[in-house]
Amino acid sequence: MNQDEKYMKAAIRQAKKAYALDEVPIGCVIVQNDKIIARGYNRRNTEGNTLAHAELTAIRKASKKTGDWRLEDCTMYVTLEPCQMCAGAIVQSRMKKVVIGSMNPKAGCAGSVLNLLQMQQFNHQVEIEKGVLGEECSAMLSTFFKELRQKKKS
Repeated sequence: MNQDEKYMKAAIRQAKKAYALDEVPIGCVIVQNDKIIARGYNRRNTEGNTLAHAELTAIRKASKKTGDWRLEDCTMYVTLEPCQMCAGAIVQSRMKKVVIGSMNPKAGCAGSVLNLLQMQQFNHQVEIEKGVLGEECSAMLSTFFKELRQKKKS
């Protein structure tokens, strides 16, 4: 297992926490100097808050841990391609790199619908790596939504 897979596994563990709460299973970790400094998972329904995305939670924790809003030497590992809100926060935090498990063709903003992370018009661009443990990340999401549809039917 390489480093990217190691940290994506940690993000998947976070996503499983969301799954256990009947939240969309999205998890995230932020790594600095080969150490996880922040974790987050989706809690929108639990908190009743649009802003309770895995990435925003992790960015907030990483900034607190480092004492700086700039996360220039950090890499984010996230199980699902970030939405427009999270992609904007990633750019604003000056994240060095984002490693993505599964792409999101309906709402992803790291290349699927838009690529906010690498717009030349912005003062910061983020390196992107896609598809790390992608099948595992996609399968978890597919299973979650299949179970959700079954619950709604019954």
